[in-house]
Amino acid sequence: MIEKNYPTDLNDSEWEIIKQYLPESKKTGRPREVDLREVLNAIFYQLKTGAQWEYLPRNFPPKGTVYWYFKKFKKEGIIENLHNALRDKVREKLARNIEPSASIIDSQSVKTTIYGEEIGFDAGKLIKGRKRHILVDTQGLLLKVIVTSASVQDRDGAKIILDENLKYFHKLKLTWADSAYAGKLVEFFKEKHEHKIEIIKRTDDMKGFVLLPRRWVVERTFSWLNNYRRLSKDYERLISTSENLIYLVMIRLMLRRLE
Repeated sequence: MIEKNYPTDLNDSEWEIIKQYLPESKKTGRPREVDLREVLNAIFYQLKTGAQWEYLPRNFPPKGTVYWYFKKFKKEGIIENLHNALRDKVREKLARNIEPSASIIDSQSVKTTIYGEEIGFDAGKLIKGRKRHILVDTQGLLLKVIVTSASVQDRDGAKIILDENLKYFHKLKLTWADSAYAGKLVEFFKEKHEHKIEIIKRTDDMKGFVLLPRRWVVERTFSWLNNYRRLSKDYERLISTSENLIYLVMIRLMLRRLE
């Protein structure tokens, strides 16, 4: 392997943290020849730079090998499980309970560049593409992401993401949201889950950019994602790929916190 040192590479401490969650080489059959650390380095490099698989530098494993492992990790749920495990470790480091009691929800519409599943038009933002619905804790750590057509209303996305996750986060009793989530959704979750959705609105006397309580946390998470060029638009054919790339960005960020 040619010597290299990209800023996106895992250092020794980060690799020690992450390797325990990766599948071990099979004891029977042909032994694994590829270094999973280098596979992950290639994926993180692509996320940060926005490079296509074909344009990965030659000192990474072959692009076919990297993509094969990415698909394997995605299909087997390894990426999301790794993300959730690291999130719990970060919350422990911050002296927080592993299971959050409050969250913030928001969405982001992004353009798509190729034909794929779930593509629509966001009439409010005038964007043709997809919408990223994210639920974060009070530290901005990702609890869940779903990607839909951009035509899906914020309230409908919230119903999907909250309805699913309240089954797993039993202590989650409060979610902050903006005015796009107001209306029947608030009553629905109050009656079905005894879960409070608190709407944080701008007031008439607010001019220009204003840092709104709680809502700035989820906006900061979106800014973290935007720093990775692969997420500047949605380049993926499958929404499952889009979701897993977002989890991978958060994995990279959380590894730095833990290290």
